[in-house]
Order: sequence, then structure tokens, then C-alpha cells
Amino acid sequence: MFIKVRKDTLIILILAFILILSGRAMSYVAFASSDHSGDDVPISGIMVKGNDIISTSTIKANVEAAGFRSTSYIDGNTLVTTQRQLLLSDAKQNAAEMVKKSTIPGTSIAPINAVDVQVDTKTGNVVVTVVEDFSILQKNVTNITTNNTTSTANGTGH
Repeated sequence: MFIKVRKDTLIILILAFILILSGRAMSYVAFASSDHSGDDVPISGIMVKGNDIISTSTIKANVEAAGFRSTSYIDGNTLVTTQRQLLLSDAKQNAAEMVKKSTIPGTSIAPINAVDVQVDTKTGNVVVTVVEDFSILQKNVTNITTNNTTSTANGTGH
């Protein structure tokens, strides 16, 4: 009571079986050889609050330079990047220092006075809150000349 199977059908079935088996073997080897554990949280995004003068892209670039890139992940209280591992508290402090150095494009003025970096260790969201100091920005000063004395709006003269 044999079932008649054509030769080309049998070859196709054997090839399908080999492909399925090799695919399963490759996925098992890839999983077994990876050193990435399942409880790590990848950095999912950076949100910036409180900026008016400095562009959001500049602040995000500085936070990413401190290690909070999309390729980084959080393992417990450690931030793991492609180049190093550091404590999450140190990474927050580094990000705050980098953001304080953000300047207005085309100038050397850094108006950010205070920075707060918060990282949600469950979702991987990074929230950066900045406080900009508007007193650093120079107001439009006009010079008034009277009797060969130049005075400015703040009362000093030459």
C-alpha cells in the first residue's frame, strides 16, 4: 500500500524540510551565541522641555553624545553603550554638563542655566528639562553722542 509520489514532488518536499530545519537551527544558534539578556531596556527617545532659544536638535545631539543614543540600553542601574558602560547617575550628570555647553547656533553664547535629566528605566524615555537665562542675551544698545562724550543705554561713557 504505497502512495505514489512523483520524483520532482519528493525533491521539493525534501528541500522544504531542509530549509525549515536549517532556519530553526540558525535561529537557535543566533539566540545561544548572543550575550544580550532580555531584561535590558533600550533607549527609546529623548524629549526636551523648556527650551526657547537653543534648538531641540542641538540639545538632543549633546544628550546623545553623553551616551543616550538609540543603540544604547539600560541594564539595571548601568547605561551600556557601544563603547563603554557607566552608571546611570554618571550618565545623567554627563548629559547635564553637555547640555549646559549648548550654544546658540553661530555664536559662543551658552544661555542654559540649569538642566534636569530624567530617565525612565522601564520605558527608556529620556526627558531633559532646561532653564535658559535670558539675562545673558545682550539687549539692543544704542550709543548717544553728546558733547564729544559717547554714552550707552546702561550709563557708562567713554
